[in-house]
Amino acid sequence: MKVLVTGGLGFIGTNFIIHVLKNYEDYSIVNIDDELVGSNHKSLADFENSNNYKFVKGNITDSVLMEKLINECDVIINFAAESHVDRSILNAKPFIDSNIIGVFTILEILKNQKKRLVHISTDEVFGSLETNSADEHFRFNPSSPYSASKASSELLINSYVSTYDIDVVITRCTNNYGPRQFLEKLIPKAIVLAAHDIPVPTYNGGKGIRDWIFVDDHCNAIMKVLHKGKKGESYNISASNEIDVLTIIKKILSIMNKDTSNYESSEDRPGHDFRYSLDSSKIRKELNWSPKVSFEEGLKTTVEWYLKNQEWWKDITDIKTLNSIQWKS
Repeated sequence: MKVLVTGGLGFIGTNFIIHVLKNYEDYSIVNIDDELVGSNHKSLADFENSNNYKFVKGNITDSVLMEKLINECDVIINFAAESHVDRSILNAKPFIDSNIIGVFTILEILKNQKKRLVHISTDEVFGSLETNSADEHFRFNPSSPYSASKASSELLINSYVSTYDIDVVITRCTNNYGPRQFLEKLIPKAIVLAAHDIPVPTYNGGKGIRDWIFVDDHCNAIMKVLHKGKKGESYNISASNEIDVLTIIKKILSIMNKDTSNYESSEDRPGHDFRYSLDSSKIRKELNWSPKVSFEEGLKTTVEWYLKNQEWWKDITDIKTLNSIQWKS
């Protein structure tokens, strides 16, 4: 199978490509990425000369290029997205362009090329939940331009499935963590700051709750959906690891043998969701998927990877500038 991966230089896309190339010898990957914020060629350096891997620089809004690439491949996995909440608050336009117009571009091509698309969405389309967990039929309630753009792309996809009978499956996942994640995100940022004994900033005292999943478990779920997911369906993916941000930071500091009080409060951001939570019973029952990596094991693996692979992030010349990078908690 020849798989077109969009946004494959980003965190989840990179780990997905590595997962496929290591576990499916008869699969090949074409990776299109526009080399924007969060893209890192170092993540896939081991595969640059592989016969099963090809990189193409480009944007998913480029209809001519996308039609050519889709024509050459069997399936499409769409990771490409602007994904940082804080940047969407500062400037929403790139999120509209990538997350809505980019998806529209792909859908228009699929009207004429009947191939499967797995679209990667997010738990944030459901907004903040005080209680319970959102299943696949839960009402959308996005709080930021980022989450609104992802919800919009899902609605657009559903309309194309109904109107044009195209083969699309949607996945929504909770907070991913693991190796190769861009430093603006909570866990890698906390690791790098702690390594330099700089206090880790927390929104609202670190009370926000997220459900965490190790990126390899997410990649396994995507492959389940690719192979067995039903056309027009959506699947929530979660690992039932609801943990508040402050606990995460303290766990990281403890693993690194650092002072577990080396954090500081920062000003809360607008529209900050307190809790995300997904009910993933559908994918567990229908596709026989379940997470394999415990949070303690995954977090330890992640910390060790960042400390061992400092060349991956050493391009930040002044580590203190990390404190000026707004991040998603």
